[in-house]
Amino acid sequence: MRRNLAARLGVWSAHHRKAAVLGWLVFVVLATVIGGGSGMVTASDDEMEVGDSARATKILADADIDEPAGELVMVTARTPDGWRDAAADLSKALTATGDVRGLKAPLPSKDGKDALLRFQIKGDSEDAADRVQPVLDAVAKASDDGARHGIAVHQFGDASSAKQLSDLLADDFKTAEFTAVPLALGILLVIFGAVVAALLPVGLALTACVAAFGLLSLASHQLHLFETTYSVMFLMGLAVGVDYCLFYLRRERDERAAGRDAETALRIAAATSGRAVLVSGLTVMVAMAGMFLSGLLLFKGFAVATILVVCVAMLGSVTVLPALLAWLGDRIEAGPIPFLGRRAKKRAHAGGGFAGTLLKPVLARPKFFAVGAAVLLLALAAPALGMKTEQLGLEKQFGSDAPLSVSYKKITEKFPGGPAPARVVVKADDIGAQPVRSALDALTRKAGDGAELTVHKAAGVAEIAVPLPGNGTDAEAKKALHTLRDDTVPAAFDGVDAEAYVGGDLASSEDFSDQLGRGIGPVLAFITAVTFLLMLFSFRSVVIAVTSIVLNLLSVGAAYGVMTAVFQHGWGAELIGSEKVGAIENWMPLFVLVVLFGLSMDYHVFVVSRIREFRDRGLDNRSAIREGITRTAGAITGAAVIMVAVFAVFGTLSMQDMQQMGVGLGVAVLLDATVVRMILLPSLMTLLGERNWHTPRFLRRLPQLSHDEEEPAGPRTPDLPNPPVPSAR
Repeated sequence: MRRNLAARLGVWSAHHRKAAVLGWLVFVVLATVIGGGSGMVTASDDEMEVGDSARATKILADADIDEPAGELVMVTARTPDGWRDAAADLSKALTATGDVRGLKAPLPSKDGKDALLRFQIKGDSEDAADRVQPVLDAVAKASDDGARHGIAVHQFGDASSAKQLSDLLADDFKTAEFTAVPLALGILLVIFGAVVAALLPVGLALTACVAAFGLLSLASHQLHLFETTYSVMFLMGLAVGVDYCLFYLRRERDERAAGRDAETALRIAAATSGRAVLVSGLTVMVAMAGMFLSGLLLFKGFAVATILVVCVAMLGSVTVLPALLAWLGDRIEAGPIPFLGRRAKKRAHAGGGFAGTLLKPVLARPKFFAVGAAVLLLALAAPALGMKTEQLGLEKQFGSDAPLSVSYKKITEKFPGGPAPARVVVKADDIGAQPVRSALDALTRKAGDGAELTVHKAAGVAEIAVPLPGNGTDAEAKKALHTLRDDTVPAAFDGVDAEAYVGGDLASSEDFSDQLGRGIGPVLAFITAVTFLLMLFSFRSVVIAVTSIVLNLLSVGAAYGVMTAVFQHGWGAELIGSEKVGAIENWMPLFVLVVLFGLSMDYHVFVVSRIREFRDRGLDNRSAIREGITRTAGAITGAAVIMVAVFAVFGTLSMQDMQQMGVGLGVAVLLDATVVRMILLPSLMTLLGERNWHTPRFLRRLPQLSHDEEEPAGPRTPDLPNPPVPSAR
């Protein structure tokens, strides 16, 4: 019988193990060296912008006008004017750093107990965070000195917040890396009970991540990336890489436990689990490609990163892994862990005893369990009906107790609109013309106290900083922004030969959210259609394809509901060290949708492929479901535990968006591997009966799912001693 692609790759690698292993190592080294040598190009905050805020930024960029990195320092005393000496000393210290320009006289608050120092960091705003440390040191010293005299000092600004964000991301990434890898290794030790068998998936996953990082560095020269992309890539690479290897390795060990010789066991694993890995990997990559339709650079970067790491992990699993298994032979069991090794073998030989026990009532009463599982998932999804999304500001990202968040809150309370004003950018052929100048002056007056007009006459550009009420991001500020955009600016420039756009932090956030709202429809339509087609052509069944999509949507809905309950409403947020923030990060729903549609295919393809194996070998529908579920239960459980553990690490990091991503994905994978795959899938397939396997006439010419080695349709072959590993030529 003609072998499928995965089987041919596996057999070739096993017979040419040296070429496969060395080829993999050379690829990883070259990708790392070349990518590292080229350097990583990160995107600026401006590149995230869309809509009118992006047009405003482009006008300034085309005119070579750099928005300087502004900083605010508030000095607070117990009595009115008690801040004057401290503010004067701090002003001198800031000037002495040599990194400050445009330092203005202290601006008193209404009650006179506070003063605001406003200044800018010298040089290009893009790398201001790299030069802000002397300023931070000066402010920290003033804070320490002032504390002895009842003076409090708070700082917030573009450069200081960017530096803290960058440092926090770097620390979080290290935490994730040094926690997730040992955690995954520990779980694999429990699953396999042997050191070598546990190290193999982790080693391949890490080398896949390293190679993908190098390739991503090269890609970043064409598509600039955000720092969050690296964390997402590592999360996906480790989870998917370990899972693919686990599926393959577990099938090979199961076949050996059933009495197969080493070569036959490897060939069966390649033809079955290897094929499932290829189908799953392709589905994940195509699903990730849907993010290109979002129209946002952030998601385009996510798409490139995840496609690269999944592709590399998939190729490693079907090429170098068979070579290593053939080379190791029985040495895969080397380094047995006391007690764990014996239990791992017993579980492998048992063929999913616990799963079989759980499955009996599900198959006996499929309608009851299908309805119950669906109701549970829909109940978990219910809070998502009230989901609110926004681009979480830094004060919410860091947590309410973080020093930066405290500073932001105190400054905005005393000086509303200060940290994040709206910016009206105007371009005209003659910026000094009377109609244009009159419009600018009228708009500045109408904007009220604190509005500042700056004219760049040579560039034909003007900009007006307009303070927003509230804290700069709340409902009051959003209402003022929409009034400014929809009424005030159009009225001021009606009939004037000039372009006028409103930008700024809040405007950028609103435009980004609007684009997300427009993009999620095409993305959902794309990944739904592609998933349907891939499942249709892989299993030659419309029913299997439709149920795949329905089950995926239920998992996504449950993830949305849990995220909304925990982070928007605060239900149980303190249990994971988080807090209620009143909204979900605006890019999170689209990201979770795409990732879960891809990742859930790991389990779905693996399970349904095994069920299809037994169905093709003559078992009836119910028996095939029972055998397929029980035979894959161990691998599915192990893979789910690892993936949930990796996501849980991200759920404990400092950044709010990383916490939301970790919790959302972790809960969805947990539900997908338990409620969906162990209860809803078998009960639904039982109810559908032979309709699961009906092949439409137009698909009957496609190649039939085949396997290199026919396995008896009944129970497994009794356990036999492992035969010696034949020498491969």
